[in-house]
Amino acid sequence: MIAGHFGLAAGVKSRAPATPLWLLMLACQWLDVVFVVLFAAHLEGLAMVPGAPDGAYGGAVIHAYYTHSLVGAAVLSIVLGGAAAWRYGRRSGVVVGLVAFSHWILDVVMHRPDMPLLPGDGGPPLLGFGLWRSPAASAALELVIVVAGAAMYWRAARSLAPGAPGSPDTMRRANRCGALVLGAGLLTLGLNVAGL
Repeated sequence: MIAGHFGLAAGVKSRAPATPLWLLMLACQWLDVVFVVLFAAHLEGLAMVPGAPDGAYGGAVIHAYYTHSLVGAAVLSIVLGGAAAWRYGRRSGVVVGLVAFSHWILDVVMHRPDMPLLPGDGGPPLLGFGLWRSPAASAALELVIVVAGAAMYWRAARSLAPGAPGSPDTMRRANRCGALVLGAGLLTLGLNVAGL
């Protein structure tokens, strides 16, 4: 769901122009950023699903009992949102915290049941609807989120870009921004599906 997370962040940027795009992009992957640190410390990990080809899209079960538990995700989202509020104001802090927590919501839809409610040993109940079991359906959902996010971002860029709305310079800038967001999302999705 990497591309989908970024697509959602681009869509949110269209509604929260005062919040920096780089911060929204960090927020949408915040749980995974912390996961990488805990993975390196051997506190969280991944296991391949039996029979899944190496690098298969959705072919792993995560053992991320701190970063991807409901409570852990909420705490990490509040921490990042608080830092954003301190630097960019309360509204941006709330937006960043919600975008960070959206990672958990989207992951529950995609993951097999590997996401606990409480941090720790990963005891029951483990949540996850398992859309990854159908690579075509999960890729289609990500594609919808990427395209919708890029379209929302492009529409906002047209009206918020410096210069007169509708002027050729404004439209060129907006078209470049929208194409860049869409292209990056499609490239990320393609790499994800290809298992790279």
